[in-house]
Amino acid sequence: MQDEHLTTILAGLADRGWCVLPDFLPPETVAALRAECLARHAAGAFHRAGIGSGRASVVEEVRSDSILWVEADDPHPAVRRYVGATEMLKQAVNRDFFLGLDELEAHFALYPQGALYRKHLDRFRDDDRRTLTAIVYLNEDWSEADGGLLRFWPDPSGEGETIDIVPAGGTLVTFLSGLYWHEVLPARRNRLALTGWYKRR
Repeated sequence: MQDEHLTTILAGLADRGWCVLPDFLPPETVAALRAECLARHAAGAFHRAGIGSGRASVVEEVRSDSILWVEADDPHPAVRRYVGATEMLKQAVNRDFFLGLDELEAHFALYPQGALYRKHLDRFRDDDRRTLTAIVYLNEDWSEADGGLLRFWPDPSGEGETIDIVPAGGTLVTFLSGLYWHEVLPARRNRLALTGWYKRR
């Protein structure tokens, strides 16, 4: 990861509690991650996402993507590069903000045409360890016309004006997990992401 990328992310977190950074990952890494995501999906490795933690059931009206958890020791070279970049980010955030970030849990997410995820926070009611969300998009040549925008509420109340973020490949969106409401608007073609959450010790 480039030093200027870290500087931008840390400044955004310090000023607002969130940051949108294009080109967090280089195009060749994004392309390799996209190809691997699609290959694993085609092989049947994904499962429908649920709501909440523990034994929560799938609720299609709220969330209709499919996911595959990514392990920290995944041997794929592009996944290793992603893990390395997120480790550098974790160390920088801990150094500057003393958040005590430890484990990163992450998954590939695929939203087929029409899929969405309604307005929510990323922190569970019964488990407050998720502290910082980090979403990396893997989409090729994505525009607003493709839908699937991330609608983000900059006011922690979840009210007021929103920002719509285009999930362009390589873009990183990071924010404090327990503060910021967001939703995924319906996609008009397959929408891919690597979504991660840093958990406190």
